[in-house]
Amino acid sequence: MLETSALNDINHVSRVIADCAGIGVSFALDDFGTGYSSLTYLKRLPADQLKIDRSFVRDMLDDPEDLAILEGVLSLATAFHRQVVAEGVETGAQGEMLLQLGCELAQGYYIARPMPAEAFAGWVKEWRPDPAWAGLQPASHADLTLLSAGVELRAWVRELEEYLTGSRMTPPPLDRHQSRFGAWIRSEGHARYGDSAGLHALEESHRRLHTLAAELVGRQVSSDPARVISRLPEVHGLRDRILREITTLRHDPAMA
Repeated sequence: MLETSALNDINHVSRVIADCAGIGVSFALDDFGTGYSSLTYLKRLPADQLKIDRSFVRDMLDDPEDLAILEGVLSLATAFHRQVVAEGVETGAQGEMLLQLGCELAQGYYIARPMPAEAFAGWVKEWRPDPAWAGLQPASHADLTLLSAGVELRAWVRELEEYLTGSRMTPPPLDRHQSRFGAWIRSEGHARYGDSAGLHALEESHRRLHTLAAELVGRQVSSDPARVISRLPEVHGLRDRILREITTLRHDPAMA
């Protein structure tokens, strides 16, 4: 049932759910997060499952606020003893992030597209999960902070690209110390990883990314857009390098 529909007459819906539970029928609250999603409503709607709306899953890898919403919903589900199903999983990377957040149930085109009923048995027999998902466990609090830092970086690069291509009026902070990722390096990064070689490599890549960004913004201002666009792959390359260095830092045995 849709969250927004259930809230139209919460007393009646709650009674229906309770009556159906007596005959073995369970409910899932669909598109969770798009309505009111208050603690009071969640307490009074004893649905077994919460289905996180696809809009939050879609952008969680490069939108820190959507990632925060996912973390919040998963915490609520744990507190209220509800299962969570993530809607709209369309990439393996989204599945990896959800597993590290502690969400083990999902649906979406990356798992299967709609199919005729007669094809379902064959799909069940043949389907295998993404090998990258094997063995993934919920991340520790410290690792979640590092994963969030990676999302902050993706968001910054997206904002930079939007500015350079003309769909955003102002660039993101060009001083690396003012960016949210830079702030993470200076505070939590150094607090946890100290003077490790991995953190130094991460800092150097981050410095190079911001140096390149400042150069491209300067060229954009001086009306050299074609040259700017041609160098966006360099931006993406440094972004991907930093994300790999984040993964290396997470799995550094010295930090265990």
